[in-house]
Amino acid sequence: MRPGFAGVTGVMAVMPLANVNTDAIIPSAWLRTARADFGKGLFGSQRYGADGRERPEFVLNRAPFRHAKILLADENFGCGSSREAAVWALAQFGIRCVLAPSFADIFYENAFRNGLLVAKIDAASYLALAAAVDRHGQDPIFIVDLPAGTVTGPDGARFPFAVPAARAAALIRGDDEIDMTLHHAGDIEAYHAAAAATHPWLYAGTDTAEIAP
Repeated sequence: MRPGFAGVTGVMAVMPLANVNTDAIIPSAWLRTARADFGKGLFGSQRYGADGRERPEFVLNRAPFRHAKILLADENFGCGSSREAAVWALAQFGIRCVLAPSFADIFYENAFRNGLLVAKIDAASYLALAAAVDRHGQDPIFIVDLPAGTVTGPDGARFPFAVPAARAAALIRGDDEIDMTLHHAGDIEAYHAAAAATHPWLYAGTDTAEIAP
């Protein structure tokens, strides 16, 4: 069980590139130890020069975006390798929500498993949100409302996003994967009880009383 998450209010930063892969999100050089500061390594190849100094032109190195809680990304965000550390890097930096037209499948599932909201928006919403960030660049505060399924910009304009119902409910409750399974404990027990009655050979040598509801 982790803290419930119903939404976030904060600065939105824009990553206006399609097909951003997990090696770009957290370069392999930052994966040499489990004690690494993955948040510092987020987009490390773009944030830092060869001398290790921040590149001032990169969005997350500029105020107010260096304190971003929401990331607006383009299509197929999180593609490439299956490294879960890409999600850890976003979360440790402080990103609570990534909005994009589409996500790579493995990254998408890893995000939900780690409590990071990844929400799908349509192409028109992506363009409108990016334009809103540009207009309000000094104070780009947006409100992501998970129960309502909307993101609201500084000027009050609202845009819908899509999240699977089961995943949204789990984030709101604070459920991890085990908690999600335990919500179906009654169904699981009923299934095993029925299977023990109709297919007793499956449970040979097992005390069926232990699996009865």
